[in-house]
Amino acid sequence: MIMERPYIICHMVMSLDGKVTGAFLRSQQCEQAEKCYYQINRDYHADAFACGRITMEESFTHDYQPDLSEFKDVKVKREDFVANNNNGFFAVSFDRYGKLGWKINKIEDDDDGYGNAHIIEVLCETVSNDYLAYLRNIGVSYIFGGKEKTDLPLVLDKLYNLFGIRKLLLEGGSVINGVFELENVIDELSIVLAPVVAETDGKPLFYNSNIEGYELSEIKRLSGSSVWLNYIKNKKED
Repeated sequence: MIMERPYIICHMVMSLDGKVTGAFLRSQQCEQAEKCYYQINRDYHADAFACGRITMEESFTHDYQPDLSEFKDVKVKREDFVANNNNGFFAVSFDRYGKLGWKINKIEDDDDGYGNAHIIEVLCETVSNDYLAYLRNIGVSYIFGGKEKTDLPLVLDKLYNLFGIRKLLLEGGSVINGVFELENVIDELSIVLAPVVAETDGKPLFYNSNIEGYELSEIKRLSGSSVWLNYIKNKKED
């Protein structure tokens, strides 16, 4: 079976020493880089953005833990649930075991690059029945990406065909970025380089990676001594 997928852009803020997580993101030296990052996000006009569980938790759910007790006896089939495929803008949450506590079925954020995005949870089949029932109850879409591990080509095919996602911004963290890189599905890199060195325990752009070549497409000096680097994936000869 031929798999289809969106065009994927990995869009991140990175320190001078190649880190994408850590306290440096909240430092004064990074403020302008962050503002530029969000503007570039909006300028891409993507159909969706994707993040891993930890990034979603830090940015949107803020450790909220829903009460699942009312769903404890509900049985739910392991099949995809499409609550809304006409929204036109989606937040793809890689949350294999179903840990995130959403309150409603869309992202609540003042930024146009995130706000009102319909949430799609990417789960594995080991997720609990009560969590699936909870997602259905609040109208959050979900798709299964494998039994215990994420089958990324399958997930991307579902995002393309079930929701019409053609352009996807991959926005971390390091682990989920690495999953995409290992599958060789990143078409473009959009890096806002902040003029700051990160702390020791910050994570790199890709937690795991292969050797892959990219061609510099554009470089632009931004405000606050930050720089935008745009790379396009090298096309390999057949």
